[in-house]
Amino acid sequence: MRLKLCPSKQNFPIDIDLVAGLIAKTQKQSGEIPWCDGEKTDPWDHVEAAMGLGIGGYLEEARRAYEWLAQIQLDDGSWYTAYVNGVPIDRTRDTNFSSYIAVGVFHYYLITGDLIFLKKMWSTIKSAINFVIDLQAPDGEIYWAISPQGRIDSAALLTGSSSVYMSIKCALVTANLLNENMPVWEKGLVRLRHAIVNLPDRFNKDKARYSMDWFNPILSGAVTGRRAQQRIDKFWDKFVIKKQGVRCVSDRPWVTVAETCELSLALSAIGNMHLSETVFSWIQKRTNSDGSYWCGFTSPDMIIWPKYKSTWTNAAVLIAADAIYKHTAACRLFNHRFWMEKFKVPKVN
Repeated sequence: MRLKLCPSKQNFPIDIDLVAGLIAKTQKQSGEIPWCDGEKTDPWDHVEAAMGLGIGGYLEEARRAYEWLAQIQLDDGSWYTAYVNGVPIDRTRDTNFSSYIAVGVFHYYLITGDLIFLKKMWSTIKSAINFVIDLQAPDGEIYWAISPQGRIDSAALLTGSSSVYMSIKCALVTANLLNENMPVWEKGLVRLRHAIVNLPDRFNKDKARYSMDWFNPILSGAVTGRRAQQRIDKFWDKFVIKKQGVRCVSDRPWVTVAETCELSLALSAIGNMHLSETVFSWIQKRTNSDGSYWCGFTSPDMIIWPKYKSTWTNAAVLIAADAIYKHTAACRLFNHRFWMEKFKVPKVN
């Protein structure tokens, strides 16, 4: 069932019906949303796809996506890294993957104002964030995972920890809306932000080749203000191909639509709407005949790769467009000013 959220889409540059419709068509009856037909499902991209459903007005489908996660949550609050038809195929328990449901459910709340659903999902969110906080290192970074054999992998990933930062923020706001007090989470959030801002050596440096390590600290709201703009400027030429998009990896010719949209979203988050819209415009012709977006392509030879139609890529397009063109009330989700004005996140020196 699809609910029309906005009476006018005149200024919206993409066909919401086609893009969100791809996600809805790929979703299984159980609520599970795989990468594409016949591919695996991972909890993070599943949530991203559910957010795309919400923006597209597929609210019942978005709820089913979150309820599916709640049904398969493990006793420790985590999820396995990958599933096919609800059956785990990788029993790694990733902290970033396991916390992102807090972002998705709060995104759904911003669109709908559905406090009943928020209450229904609270125990799931609470267990997920407790799992993550239990894997916080002494200096504040988040250990990335527990192996299938039950061993903690003490590596910390900047992208993952930044995404966890966003998840804890959303979980704390949810707690506030439900009159729950979570002081351990608040302390964990402050320590995590300190690590992201001030302790770069705590994170895996090999991942600095990936553009996600560049913009995710900004996208999450851990790096803000002058520091955020300096970070954008410092690595712009390393990752951006003008009028093409963002390289997934700095030393490879792969431009990806999702990373380009996420950079656009990070620029929207810091208030640089003109540049955000410019970057977003670069991928507007990178579409298949059905209106869905490519995953990526090589530059300059323009070979489309990979060729499958990914639910999470199309969701990233919807989320970035919403931030620019304000189709739903969730357009504010990543906006730094929104968090500063509405929800006081402790500052880090």
